[in-house]
This record gives sequence, C-alpha cells and structure tokens, in this order.
Amino acid sequence: MKLPVTATAEGLFSVPAERVFDAFLDTKMIGRFMFGPEIREEEIVSLENEPWVGGKYSYVVRRQGKTFSHTGEFVEVDRPNRLVFTWGVKEEAASDQSRIVIEIAPVIEGCELTLTHEMPRGQEDFVEKSKEAWGRMIDKLTEILDPQLQG
Repeated sequence: MKLPVTATAEGLFSVPAERVFDAFLDTKMIGRFMFGPEIREEEIVSLENEPWVGGKYSYVVRRQGKTFSHTGEFVEVDRPNRLVFTWGVKEEAASDQSRIVIEIAPVIEGCELTLTHEMPRGQEDFVEKSKEAWGRMIDKLTEILDPQLQG
C-alpha cells in the first residue's frame, strides 16, 4: 500500500549496505544522525527500538522547550536491502501515520540509499520540508560512516 504524497531523499555511501541498514536500527547511531545535537538544536530524551517486524519504536526529543514523540512500528525488516516503518509524531495535529521506505542497493564502491516518506493526502505542503530534513539526516550519516570524511 503506497500513500498518495511522497518525498524522496537519496544518499551514496562508501561502506557496505549492512552498515547503512544497521545504522537505522542502532539507537546510538540514530542519536547521531536522525536526532540530537549533531543534527539540530534538540536534546534526546529517549530512543527505544524493537527492530523486528511488528516491533515498535519511540524516539523522544525536546526542542525549544517542547517534547516530540516520534513513534511507529516496523513493517518490513529485510537486511540489508529494505526497511519499512510507520512514522508519526504524537504532538503534531496532522499526526496521521505516514510510512518510511528505505531501499539500499549495492554499488561498486559501497551502496546507494533511497528513502521515500509516504504521507497521507493533505500533506503536500510538507513534502519539501520532509525532503530537506531526511536529506540532512542522510548527509550526516554519510559523514559519520565515511572514514575519508572524518578527522
């Protein structure tokens, strides 16, 4: 089932697909490239994961004095090729569940990631903001995982 509104972000990595895939399930990594002070001005309250099909996650952060709870469930976990999970933010009015589809394909020097944020109709205004936010997170992950970009 594909939702009608989509935002896509892509990244090219110089490491194996397994390392990129695992980063999306490792709360220490999530706290470096998806949430926390390395990616934006916010404090991590808690990052919890049950990284299996049917498992839930909860990523809670505090931004400008407000708490945001990102929650959802893992729908597909096919390491290292595909990860699908529902995505919602409890505190936002338009907290209709959306879906994140992450596809990772091996390329000669590493792998290529395509992240698609599928949103319900009515969220068209959020597409550019979503592309930008996921793009920033993927860029940060590239920086963290690529040994040539460190130091």
